[in-house]
Amino acid sequence: MESLDRSHIKVLSLSALGGVLEFYDFIIFIYFAHTIGALFFPPTMPEWLSQLQTFCIFAAGYLVRPVGGIVMAHFGDTRGRKKMFTLSIFLMAVPTLLMGFAPTYEDIGIYAPMLLLLFRMLQGAAIGGEVPGAWVFVSEHVPPKYISFACAALTAGLTGGIFLGAMVALAINTLYTPAEILSFAWRIPFIAGGAFGIVAVLLRQWLHETPVFQAMQKNIQGTGIPLKRVLLEHKPAVILTALVSWVLAASIVTMILITPTLLQTVFKVSPKLALEANGLATVCLTMGCLVFGALAGKFGVGKVMLLGSIGLVSSALLLYQQVAISHDHLFLLYGLNGFFVGVIALTPTIGVLSFPPEVRFSGLSFSYNVTYAVLGGLTPIFISLTIPFTSMAPAFYVASLGVLNFGIGLYLLRKKF
Repeated sequence: MESLDRSHIKVLSLSALGGVLEFYDFIIFIYFAHTIGALFFPPTMPEWLSQLQTFCIFAAGYLVRPVGGIVMAHFGDTRGRKKMFTLSIFLMAVPTLLMGFAPTYEDIGIYAPMLLLLFRMLQGAAIGGEVPGAWVFVSEHVPPKYISFACAALTAGLTGGIFLGAMVALAINTLYTPAEILSFAWRIPFIAGGAFGIVAVLLRQWLHETPVFQAMQKNIQGTGIPLKRVLLEHKPAVILTALVSWVLAASIVTMILITPTLLQTVFKVSPKLALEANGLATVCLTMGCLVFGALAGKFGVGKVMLLGSIGLVSSALLLYQQVAISHDHLFLLYGLNGFFVGVIALTPTIGVLSFPPEVRFSGLSFSYNVTYAVLGGLTPIFISLTIPFTSMAPAFYVASLGVLNFGIGLYLLRKKF
């Protein structure tokens, strides 16, 4: 059976590196939201209002994701995977770099937040094309046996970008005083991220077009608009991919992004302890992605999804139940949950295998990005509305999606997926 050779490893390594850097560029904004709010809005504006508007600018990146993803996927299906794969990281790197040099409200007034919004929207368009594009790109390069591991490795790279952003933010806050951060140090993570992104663009020039696209290139004329074909001919695949994307989006947003705040506000965990535990959970998530991806290649996606879903349900409920009683085992329980959240790494495998090559990029991009933007975006609101009724609300939500994921695993098992 064909195995991974040097060319496959090169593709996977450069793709994963780009994913780490690109997601770092996308997420670093949130770690400096307080500073950005102080610098890019009028000093007379109440702090809560400037923070709200800063978060709205951050959210704009998510809202633009489907548009950017759909447009880039169209050209990825008709003009080539590699072109869009390279363009996506370029569109992320340049706005990030420009953010690092952006004039503040003191310099240009109201145009400062408007410029910031434009850069953020470009980032959102880029990430909408990068994530599904990367999954499709590597899946069409590696042997079929390694598709699940390759997609999982890229997903692990994205989670690595979150961890990198957290570590850089920690370093900046350790090395510089609050006054220095406000004066100039906040720019360093953006400039560094943009510069490394440009390097990643150059590295991707060494990659080749996927063999799958090369094989179908001769017959690509006259096949129509890919997204139209997806919506007319592949509705079951859209629904399946959207459902697993819902599990992915809600699990990441709830357990990795929201839980640290809830630990502090609801369960009275110290900020230091909550953030350290979240860092461990993120590392375990990265490991979980790799483990579940490797197991799926050996035993099948359906079987591994059943196992991972049981772990996701159990670990989410156990974490929230126990932290309400004691903080003693927070690291163990949060790390365990982070590991089982890694079952979401099976989502891209399901997506790329559900659509035929000629519409694969468009089908995956549409299903994933629309679901992430809508349901991922609504998750924080849903959690905020339900947690006053019970502190277990986030765990119940994730557990419910774990049950849904288990049902999907049974379906895939029947389909011999």
